[in-house]
Amino acid sequence: MSFWKGKKVIVTGGAGFLGSWLIEKLKASGCLEIFIPRRSDYDLTKEADVERLYRDTEADIVIHLAAVVGGIGANKANPGKFLYENLVMGAMMMEHARRNNIKKFTAIGTICAYPKFTNIPFKEEDLWNGYPEETNAPYGLAKKMMLVQSQAYREQYGFNSIFLLPVNLYGPGDNFDLNSSHVIPAMIRKCVDAINKGDKEIIVWGTGEPTREFFYVEDCAEGILLATEHYNKSEPINLGSGMEISIKDLVDMIAKLTEFSGKIVWDVTKPDGQPRRRLDTSKAEREFGFSAKMDFEEGLRRTIKWYRENRK
Repeated sequence: MSFWKGKKVIVTGGAGFLGSWLIEKLKASGCLEIFIPRRSDYDLTKEADVERLYRDTEADIVIHLAAVVGGIGANKANPGKFLYENLVMGAMMMEHARRNNIKKFTAIGTICAYPKFTNIPFKEEDLWNGYPEETNAPYGLAKKMMLVQSQAYREQYGFNSIFLLPVNLYGPGDNFDLNSSHVIPAMIRKCVDAINKGDKEIIVWGTGEPTREFFYVEDCAEGILLATEHYNKSEPINLGSGMEISIKDLVDMIAKLTEFSGKIVWDVTKPDGQPRRRLDTSKAEREFGFSAKMDFEEGLRRTIKWYRENRK
């Protein structure tokens, strides 16, 4: 409570999925001055708008969540857009934070920054051991440049910025648009909609063989706030749950929880993405006492419930 009291905080992306959870936790922690820049007012890919944002707010802390993001399909369709807009947003937000004497800058990276073939579990020191998985490499590398910028700015300017690497998020309020959603909301929507329409099958991309780690959005928001309060180094930090599940087992679990009993058809002409993902999350626990709390099946139940109540 005492850390956030009296602080002025900018949260880019604060109206989004993760941002809305983070804002609620900030308020509960005693932060009363929170500024959420809307794209209609501040286009963070334009330097004049970034300069005006800092003039208008006179903030103490920036939490940079804003990103142009999507699943495999969206990444394949928009590699140039995803690279440019994420790269420019991150670079300008941090540079102008430095110029405006912001006391702390929390940069949110992505698990897509890791090399395609990384030993399990992913350790932070593995980040530079190879090229990311091709379908989301432009996005992953654009976000990873904030890590390089953070380290360079700490070395040259003494600027206090940190870089966090959250794994795949899910939870109530997620993006359920099939053109841009990630695997959990996409599968929930396909199963629930198939039940409501009376469809006898759903189509799923890939082979189902890859594995993923999933991280409940409320846990992630908690981790980001703890890191912002207590962590003051530029070495990257993983944020995750430490679990691992195959896409096939995930789809079977969602089908069971939604009570979809139809056929699951695997479209093997579509890409699988990175073969395996599971993080080593010990550094976050060691550095600022964070560990995820949400049981995965319970998190899925809450997400399914939210979609059913809000799907229209």
